[in-house]
Amino acid sequence: MAVRGNKPTHVTRGNVLDDLGFSPEQATILKFKAGLYQAILKHARKYSQKQLQVILGEPQPRVSELLNGKIANKSVDKLLHYAGRLGIEAKARFPQTNKRVVRFGSSNLEQGPV
Repeated sequence: MAVRGNKPTHVTRGNVLDDLGFSPEQATILKFKAGLYQAILKHARKYSQKQLQVILGEPQPRVSELLNGKIANKSVDKLLHYAGRLGIEAKARFPQTNKRVVRFGSSNLEQGPV
């Protein structure tokens, strides 16, 4: 049996969302949503599902989905609502990570550094 070297089988850009083909806009939304969900889950684990039904004002199936990571169908607004009901103050940071921006010129669109 031949031993393979430590050659990578694919090239990565250092960000899994980029590697999966998400646009920068989609990646930003997904990262925000994931961070918000992580905070909600941390606080929600302190309660039983029955207690969460009362706190969140949601039926048991929705609470179960939340606890099991099924948030694809949950909007950021809904997650912020849950955070508020759990007493979580949501704060966001907005650092600019991509130095390329779209600039609107007089006759066409240009892309360039800030």
